[in-house]
Amino acid sequence: MTLPLRPICDFHGYRVVVAGGSKGIGRSIALAFAEAGASVSVCARGEAALDEVRHAIAAYGVTAHTRRCDLADAAAIKSYVGEAAEVLGGIDVLVNNASGYGFNDDDAGWLAGFQVDLMAAVRASHAALPHLKTSTHASILHTSSIAAFHPTVRGAPYAAIKAALSQYTSSQALSLAKHRIRVNAIAPGSIEFADGLWDRRKSDAPELYQQTLAKIPFGRYGKPEEVAHAALFLASPFASWITGQTLCVDGGQLLSG
Repeated sequence: MTLPLRPICDFHGYRVVVAGGSKGIGRSIALAFAEAGASVSVCARGEAALDEVRHAIAAYGVTAHTRRCDLADAAAIKSYVGEAAEVLGGIDVLVNNASGYGFNDDDAGWLAGFQVDLMAAVRASHAALPHLKTSTHASILHTSSIAAFHPTVRGAPYAAIKAALSQYTSSQALSLAKHRIRVNAIAPGSIEFADGLWDRRKSDAPELYQQTLAKIPFGRYGKPEEVAHAALFLASPFASWITGQTLCVDGGQLLSG
């Protein structure tokens, strides 16, 4: 069962770019903005998933744009953001949601996280900045993780890079405040959706799945829509005095360590 995406704000006239939005959290964020009236562009690597999400966005009667993009490629990011801004007529909200899922403590794991979780956010922000400066309600949202806030014996690269992303959020917010561009991050806890990480762990690592579930005070995994609702809030006028923050959306998971 999925939650209805009841918009908390009217986003008609907004132009939203979601970098990494063909499935899971990113897809839910893209659809939440579309349902609220925003024109939305999404990039990802999978062509079939992009086709599906483009049709889902367009079903809300808004402009829908998608493009295949490797977010580890600096030139591809610059090209995608420029095309998205042209199609949408500008950019009001940039959502950096991609992850390289660098869990292995080796060069490949660290580089995957650095390039996709961190540098893709930096590069997309740089590419979108000229467009955001002309917006009257500009906002950047990064997807961090509660892993950024506590040590872990699994996925050290992932946690460290997400911590860097949360720190970048506050520094970037300070830097861009003079342009009236707000910057915030969302730190999801363990989110379950079809063919997502925790959905797969249910069958390939059931003990880990149950151990993680036991640490969530609300007694269940989160839903992508619950992260999307937080994204809508942070990009909306209701959050007009909020910048430089990382908001945990985790059902209390971080509280239990």
